[in-house]
Amino acid sequence: MTIKGFIRGSKLEGKVALITGAASGIGKATATKFIDNGAKVVIADIQHQLGQETAERLGPNASFVACDVTKESEISNAVDFTVSMHNQLDIMYCNAGVPCKTSPSIVDLDLAMFDKVMNINVRGVMGGIKHASRVMIPRRTGSILCTASVTGIMGGLAQHTYSVSKSAVIGIVRSVASELSKHGIRVNSISPFAIPTSFVMDEMSQAFRGLDYRELLQMVNNAGALEGANCEPDDVANAALYLVSHDAKYVSGHNLVVDGGFTSFKSLGFPAPNEVH
Repeated sequence: MTIKGFIRGSKLEGKVALITGAASGIGKATATKFIDNGAKVVIADIQHQLGQETAERLGPNASFVACDVTKESEISNAVDFTVSMHNQLDIMYCNAGVPCKTSPSIVDLDLAMFDKVMNINVRGVMGGIKHASRVMIPRRTGSILCTASVTGIMGGLAQHTYSVSKSAVIGIVRSVASELSKHGIRVNSISPFAIPTSFVMDEMSQAFRGLDYRELLQMVNNAGALEGANCEPDDVANAALYLVSHDAKYVSGHNLVVDGGFTSFKSLGFPAPNEVH
């Protein structure tokens, strides 16, 4: 069976996934990938119209529920909505997040913005894991996934607030995996390199107001370390598919880095010996 020219897979046949922040970007790409592999997906997003439109475009195996991850009641409702519709929840992907559009200097740290970003990027993840766990633990099975970032692995790649929030996500995964492993539930995260989605490009356009989209896109792509390839939403979706599928049945507490090697090395930039005179 094919969909839009691609072979439909079956890695997630019979599985039900709830993805926060799935109306666009990485979340949308992952929802598409999961559905193409047999899953039923509930898109949870604060963007009502866009979320509904995305679900409609993805077809009968997609549905939408409004969810503001800063409100625990709405996270709880999204989980309950998923279970009431499909009688199960196999995959919880805590993907919703926001960038931090503030000064890069610690001296000018906006603590109100810090609280806002942490409320979404960290507390929202904890809420998603909490409520997914309450329905997964009795079934003694499930896979929980979170979107972290290379900025949570290395300093200097983003504003302190965003970097700290993504470091916290990686820590959350390790902490929660230690408990949920006893219930047969796996918990993992993905740390992507910068991807030219609206999430990144909107922030870039504010930081570099004199550049057009093409120039900004080139700037993001040129920042990578792997020649001949750029990080795209599908790269994260493929990583997500692996981590929540049976292929990764013994992978838990892991942070899968999708960055073309960027965080693995630094080069001194010395010339080759034969270039020195």
